[in-house]
Amino acid sequence: MRPRWRGPAAVFTSMAALAATSLVTGPSIAVTRSLPCALKRTDAHHSEGLDTWNASYPRPARRLDAVMVFLSFPDSEPLTRPTDLKGDYFPATSRFFEQASYGKFTLRPHPVREWIRMPRASTAYAIQRDWHSARRSAYLRDALAVSNGRVDFSRYDVVYFVADPDAPGVDSDATKVVNLDTPLRADGKDIRRVVTVFEKHPPDRLVLAHETGHVFDLPDLYHRPTDGKGDWDTHVGDWDLMGSQFGLAPDLFGWHKWKLGWLAPRQVACVEGAGDAGGARLTLEPLGAGPATAASMAAATAASGAAGEVRKAREVGFGLGGGTKLAVVRTGRSSAIAFEARGPVGNDEAVCSQGVLVYRVRGETASGGGPIQVIDAHPTSEACWDRSVYPPLADAPVGLGESFTVPGEDVRIEVEDRTPSGAWTVTISAG
Repeated sequence: MRPRWRGPAAVFTSMAALAATSLVTGPSIAVTRSLPCALKRTDAHHSEGLDTWNASYPRPARRLDAVMVFLSFPDSEPLTRPTDLKGDYFPATSRFFEQASYGKFTLRPHPVREWIRMPRASTAYAIQRDWHSARRSAYLRDALAVSNGRVDFSRYDVVYFVADPDAPGVDSDATKVVNLDTPLRADGKDIRRVVTVFEKHPPDRLVLAHETGHVFDLPDLYHRPTDGKGDWDTHVGDWDLMGSQFGLAPDLFGWHKWKLGWLAPRQVACVEGAGDAGGARLTLEPLGAGPATAASMAAATAASGAAGEVRKAREVGFGLGGGTKLAVVRTGRSSAIAFEARGPVGNDEAVCSQGVLVYRVRGETASGGGPIQVIDAHPTSEACWDRSVYPPLADAPVGLGESFTVPGEDVRIEVEDRTPSGAWTVTISAG
């Protein structure tokens, strides 16, 4: 989670709780990845490799159920109701994932509708962003012990422990996913990771969606300065939720949608050896356009009574959804350059600029180390300085009629035209 000051019958075993940046290895299952541009998954934490799926994480390709447990403390009487806190996060979080997945994934919340009292004062747990592992483990043990009699954990894929935001020992910067070397066990089920929520009321925009992304093996894409100073958004700016929950265009990268199973292999174009042939000519659909988005667009415009806009929404929305969303050039054993069209549709409706976004992917780089980096097609300018989390990258996409050569690579893109449905016609060449 990004810091606030930056713009915008249970059986317990010995447990070592690790923060979301730690390594938790797990089994893999084969996933059909026929394209040669699919990087192999490595031992890097939240590796961007996607040839296999780490089966220790739930895969969001179906409906998943999440329990929300609301925890109070002896040293504070809650000022809000659990139903109010549930409303802070849902349905917004579910809507984000439904749009991002093109309706392929549903996250269904199951809130416990009362406060459950922890055995110790909130201050006793020394809650903070870089939490001491022993205090964090004690918090998780207590939370599971007091809630197990009221929650059947075997029914749920995701666990949210939501603390009373007004308790004196609660630090809102401490919200994160906790991975467990040795899982907790309750109701016959291993619990390998828990989302600990310490947000203020109301919380940061989309913060729970960001943390839930870690539950699905997505990495942190922001840059955390070693001294705690400096800019956190130099890697991807506004362009992916895993970079910033404050971003103007927070839809997940096409690479992440491919990893999660939301893009079919036929929707990913692998460009190989196209330099001598003058490049590969492709039509890239806007990343955010899909059946769910198209339906909502048509419904909204129909309600307005603007017949021309209804027709346009149908043309742009219903004509898109199943075509090419992502183009990839493999640049090394564990690296690639990715191309995707971004515009004001779906989760990106507040985007600052539109065009074809270009970014590097590194499969061997761990979460927090820059596994994805947006490449700025306009490095001498910036945009939306009053709204963007990182204005130098707000105008990063290659615009209509522009061409761009990736620095340090024999890879070039020309954005030639737009189709009547709103897709982008491009030519990509790779030496």
